[in-house]
Amino acid sequence: MGDIRTFRDHFLSLYQSAAADYVSQKRKETTTEGAVEAADPLMEAVNEIAELRSKNASEIPDTEEGIADIPRICASLGLRYLEALVSGDHARAARIQEQMTGGTCDLKWASTLSEYAKFFGANGSRGKIPYVRAAEVGAHTIPIAAGARIAVFGDWGTGAQPARRILTRIREQKPDVLLHLGDIDYSGTPAECQTNFVNVIRSTFDPAIPTFTLAGNHDMYSGGLGYYDLARTLNAGEQAQKASFFCLRSADAAWQILAMDTGLHDYSPISVTDALTFVEEDEQQWLEQRVAEFPGETILVSHHQLFSAFSQIGKPRGDGTLLPYNPNLLALFERLKAKGKIAAWLWGHEHNLCVYQGYLGLERGRCIGHGAIPIFEEEKPYDVLKGIADPPGLVAGTQLNVSDGAYEHGFAMVALGTGGGKTKVEYFTESGLKYAEEL
Repeated sequence: MGDIRTFRDHFLSLYQSAAADYVSQKRKETTTEGAVEAADPLMEAVNEIAELRSKNASEIPDTEEGIADIPRICASLGLRYLEALVSGDHARAARIQEQMTGGTCDLKWASTLSEYAKFFGANGSRGKIPYVRAAEVGAHTIPIAAGARIAVFGDWGTGAQPARRILTRIREQKPDVLLHLGDIDYSGTPAECQTNFVNVIRSTFDPAIPTFTLAGNHDMYSGGLGYYDLARTLNAGEQAQKASFFCLRSADAAWQILAMDTGLHDYSPISVTDALTFVEEDEQQWLEQRVAEFPGETILVSHHQLFSAFSQIGKPRGDGTLLPYNPNLLALFERLKAKGKIAAWLWGHEHNLCVYQGYLGLERGRCIGHGAIPIFEEEKPYDVLKGIADPPGLVAGTQLNVSDGAYEHGFAMVALGTGGGKTKVEYFTESGLKYAEEL
């Protein structure tokens, strides 16, 4: 799998998932070498068509006219076929299927798309996500060793070589716990959870190393089916993850990692940039209780950011300016801070490393979303978003380096303090240690 392009769009992500599944099927076929060779160009064309669709749907031609090669023909027809299936326009879907299967595109491409259309539910509406309520979890916390070394990495579940390289670098740091901040691409289907997450981790780490994962927006695009099965089966016994939110608590009661579910409500069947996610009220109360009952310090983790200088959060205000923070998550932070000691908040979502200066009462807000998704130099991810009001600033010298036209990937290591000692957090990239701090 080459460089992965992702979109904050339920529809396009599932379209990409279908293509990746189809490509995988074709690679397994041994009938003809040509059938396998034809699959990868289709994936490339799907990504190109999805890029056009995310910017301006009218740029994609309605027929084969103007598309120069068969993979792009099949990619374009496939997008329209999926749209017709999801919208319930069966007559249009049948006409497009005739074009697809009339000698131009492989029959399995249409059948794969038909299967993936089922993820959308009736008329494109999302089916019920199997979210676990706080009452079912109870006061359950997950024990980890005093002084545990926790590897934290976000937006990592691609299955591609960058993800594998980062996991190798993580192994060199000898972690006791693995903590993924969410997003298994393209849309967290059961197959993607297995191939892009479980198989890669199990090829590098012993199952005795507990692994935990948060719910990202991409994990919910397939209805959360893959994510919830994954979370329940990653660990056994007292370290089992019961829900999309959880609490890892050190044996000496000095530190806890408190994970919240911000992915549940970042969902749209069309491309959006103004989603304003939030945490369910009963889950908020559960998080409050874990902070209030704990004598030590808490590190918060989530998929989505509390604030950002570089990405849009919510709709523009009346004067056209953008808020640099999520007011829903800020209100939750205030509730938690009133109950106990919050040492830091680590999140992903943006595919970047952002070590922020103190902001909105949070001394250490950190984005660790640079696990595997490529960000290219021309994207200028550290340019402050135009129109944002009073953005947070970065700690000097913490920006990622560029290598071969793309920003480096990486992760963080959290070494919990013992006996009243400080917790050390180190931020790594592929070229080594980037920044270190004590909490």
